[in-house]
Amino acid sequence: MKFIHYFSLLLGVVFLGVSCTEKHNPEAHHTHEHEHDENQILYAKGFSLRNFPDFTLMEVTQPWQGANNVFSYVLAKDLTKIPDSLKKMEAIEIPVKNLVATSTTHLGSIELLGEQTSLIGFPGLNYISSNTFRDLIDSGKILELGSSEQMNTELLLDLNPQVVVASVLDDSNKVLNTVQQSGIRVIYNGDWVEQTALGKAEWIKFFGALYDQQDKAARLFNQIQQDYDQVLSVLEQAKVFPTVYSGAMYQDVWYLPEGQSWAAELFKQAKSDYLWSHSQGTGSLALGFEAVYDKAKDAEFWFNPGTFESLSEIKKASIHYTDFEAFKNAKVYSFALTKGQTGGIVFYELGPTRPDLVLKDLAAIFHPELFPGYQPIFYKLLPYE
Repeated sequence: MKFIHYFSLLLGVVFLGVSCTEKHNPEAHHTHEHEHDENQILYAKGFSLRNFPDFTLMEVTQPWQGANNVFSYVLAKDLTKIPDSLKKMEAIEIPVKNLVATSTTHLGSIELLGEQTSLIGFPGLNYISSNTFRDLIDSGKILELGSSEQMNTELLLDLNPQVVVASVLDDSNKVLNTVQQSGIRVIYNGDWVEQTALGKAEWIKFFGALYDQQDKAARLFNQIQQDYDQVLSVLEQAKVFPTVYSGAMYQDVWYLPEGQSWAAELFKQAKSDYLWSHSQGTGSLALGFEAVYDKAKDAEFWFNPGTFESLSEIKKASIHYTDFEAFKNAKVYSFALTKGQTGGIVFYELGPTRPDLVLKDLAAIFHPELFPGYQPIFYKLLPYE
């Protein structure tokens, strides 16, 4: 959901009606003969996958922050083989041939699985950066659906996708309520709620299940995990832990990642000393300028300073920013500079699916001696102008 991501950028921290399936007690349906099949998900907390001879049971437990319901979906090649005990649940025939996605975080998984041509609609095409997707957009094969918050209902119904994959803040989106009532399948995706880097990346298995490509999704995730672990292995040689802070002022409040958030986790794993790492919570801290300055004025690195794209912009916004040592020493980094041809920020599209690359970016910035010659993919040093 692009609007969440861009608001997060402003804060410097790194839509659906009624239930699209049965809301239920998660224990109530486990009455069939294969109830002990193992969950295929290792790191993600927001969904599970259990495979049975004729179907896969997908449960989304964290479609948005604070959700209390479990949303279950039965995925099968032959819907007639779904057990009677599960027929009240939302059934989806796989492989899914076409769909509408609603968040840039979905696109990395779709592309890695080679299913770009399945995407037929998206709200906010200018946010898409991938060249492959842009070619499909330019040829009219992916249609503009408006905005995430208020998609074009008529056009969405005319598209009649097999599935709408929806990222939501809550269950109050009237457009997708209408879509569901029309008979179009809606399935929640809560990848953005995950608070670990590998947990976010593992949602590729969500799409692997929809496309009947679970084996490929597992192989891709395993490679990402191995590459992530390889970076961690190199980082064991790190001898210093440079201090770092994040964010910038937004309407007189400075927002920073809380100590248990995925952004804080990445700072820690990259062997840096994130100055608010001991704070509790997985969201963002809201602090005054003085509180941040008192703690971070001598920090070596400043990351993700809101929407600023140069040091001169930062200085123009407030002369007080120039008092930080990280500003004085020009050690201010942001992923906001890495954009696609229509202005979409690449990080939001690829970063959640490729935490190995994000971690290596951070590691190489903090410890360049351990990664000689590496050029960060997402994070760039802010220029003066």
